[in-house]
Amino acid sequence: MHDMEAMLSLEIKKEIADRYFGFRKMIEDDSRDYHQHIQEAYRQLECEVGFDLIRLYILLRREPLIHDFFRLTGLRDSIFLEPYLLDSQPTRQRLFRGERIHGFTRRSRFHNLFIDVYNRLRTGTADYAQALKRLTEEGRAIADEIEVFYRKNDLASMMGFLRRLDGGALESGPMNATVAPLRDHYLEDKMLITAPAAAETLLPIFAVLPELRSCKSGLEDLLDAAYAAQGQPEVREFAR
Repeated sequence: MHDMEAMLSLEIKKEIADRYFGFRKMIEDDSRDYHQHIQEAYRQLECEVGFDLIRLYILLRREPLIHDFFRLTGLRDSIFLEPYLLDSQPTRQRLFRGERIHGFTRRSRFHNLFIDVYNRLRTGTADYAQALKRLTEEGRAIADEIEVFYRKNDLASMMGFLRRLDGGALESGPMNATVAPLRDHYLEDKMLITAPAAAETLLPIFAVLPELRSCKSGLEDLLDAAYAAQGQPEVREFAR
């Protein structure tokens, strides 16, 4: 009879442990994937937004014109703006190598290059905004999983149940009346699962650029000012 009770106790413990650690591993796997997705989103921001944004900075070149560009497009943060890049010939060569240059005049080539990059950047900002939205939902889903996990797996109650399952042997003696709660509290801290930080606190929030038609007139004036301030540059030479 004693052996049967011991086997039954062991089966119950195993079932509790499998359920607890299985659910916990699922959350840990989801959290690891989430952090991987955060890193991928930042690389997406650099590749699909950052490089094109720097290209536009270089074409505008002067910081007052760049800030006029922010006001015109609704950008709130001068992300990726490093003043030393504006006059860096190696950076300019790397960023504009392979860009399609078209137009019959210097001015049209300058304008067309900016507009081409702008349209590509708008797509990049829209894609990044969608990625950030998905990550925000993913992070919230993991936080909900953790809430359900703790609701269904109260560690203190589980420890008390296991002690009762063992016939109260672990609870006997005056010393254990003090030690057991401390041990349970230590285990709770040790087994704590922390919800991942929200995506919007880990990644920059970047506005989607407006459609070209809504700001083209203002951009044309801005580009004329940049073109004149730089002495009517020939953009064919930018990648040389």
